[in-house]
Amino acid sequence: MRSSLRELESLTRTAGGAVAEALEQRLDRRVPGTLIGEGKVREVAEAARRHRARTVIFDEDLTAAQQKNLEAAIPAKILDRTRLILDIFSRRARTREGALQVELAQLSYLLPRLTGRWRAYSQQVGGIGTRGPGERQLEYERRHISRRIRHLKKDIERTKRERDVQRQKRRSIPVPQIAIVGYTNVGKSTLLNALTREGAVYADDKLFATLDPTTRRARLPGGGWAVFTDTVGFIQRLPTALVAAFRSTLEEAALADCLIHVMDATAEDPDAQKKAVEDVLRELHADKIPRIEAVNKTDRLTRPELRALREKRPEAVFVSASRKTGLEALLGRVEEALSGRWVLRELDMEPGDGALLGLAYQCAQVLSQTPVDGEPGRDEGRLRLKLRVTPENWARLRAIARDLLH
Repeated sequence: MRSSLRELESLTRTAGGAVAEALEQRLDRRVPGTLIGEGKVREVAEAARRHRARTVIFDEDLTAAQQKNLEAAIPAKILDRTRLILDIFSRRARTREGALQVELAQLSYLLPRLTGRWRAYSQQVGGIGTRGPGERQLEYERRHISRRIRHLKKDIERTKRERDVQRQKRRSIPVPQIAIVGYTNVGKSTLLNALTREGAVYADDKLFATLDPTTRRARLPGGGWAVFTDTVGFIQRLPTALVAAFRSTLEEAALADCLIHVMDATAEDPDAQKKAVEDVLRELHADKIPRIEAVNKTDRLTRPELRALREKRPEAVFVSASRKTGLEALLGRVEEALSGRWVLRELDMEPGDGALLGLAYQCAQVLSQTPVDGEPGRDEGRLRLKLRVTPENWARLRAIARDLLH
């Protein structure tokens, strides 16, 4: 519970708030009307008055009735964990697609929580015998939000089709796809900046500093390139509405050839963070993709702490994205993970096989192109290509090469 409360404090600071006091209560069962007990409600109300707090945040999801009852008893605005995270997402979304996804998640959260506060509102209806209270504000709000949700879903579907086209174009280029995943604020964007040299990605020591996926190229040790995509950070109990709204963005992980799961070497509860990431990957059907654990922020550990962590996670790669250490070892592990999907092959070409050469560059990564040493006059003009290629495209190239020989 304490780690969850500490995370809630970090979320509050990220949203621009300051934590005046944190209260806990252990319950055998939740109170249906207020979530917490009657005595605890009075204690929270007194703390809110004492600190002159404008907002009280609960580390659980509240029902509409619970929120209404708590607001009647506590002299402050009442938020739950999901509402707080949605507020942070609304501040962080920078692209149009991100803004649409956040608004959809917010309205989907709000719709079942509407209450009839404006019951005095009515619409006059003409005709004898039809004059009456008319349409209540609650019903109007529900219809308005439902219309907006339908409109947002259409807009998001359009942007999803555009993203799918971009993905298809990117996947048609013979470059391996690697997705960087992990808990929020573990240094994924900093790692992407360290691995690539194509321009800085916004990175900050805050939860959910970046929401929108960013793709950059990085050269692999064995030659050629790979495309690395930074994805939105995960968190414990990531709201279902956000997982649904950001599914098209999170699918970057599901379509990758390899995942780099970045972990924080200084995290207080790394196992809980790891489980939160794995739960979302499982929901996206991305849990079977080859995965590399990269433990980041090792520069903040003492030597004994680092040695103990290496013993605990012997399969992980230890890096410091901010100091750019351990990156070669990480890229080497990426190449190993890609070897099952992207194989290294050599292809000898006869002089004049321009069509085959063009096809090789179209469907494979040509790592090198060298003349073939052989008998003078016989092997003159022959080329040997070293390729990184998928098994499907390798079979295609070999079939075309055999046809040309015959």
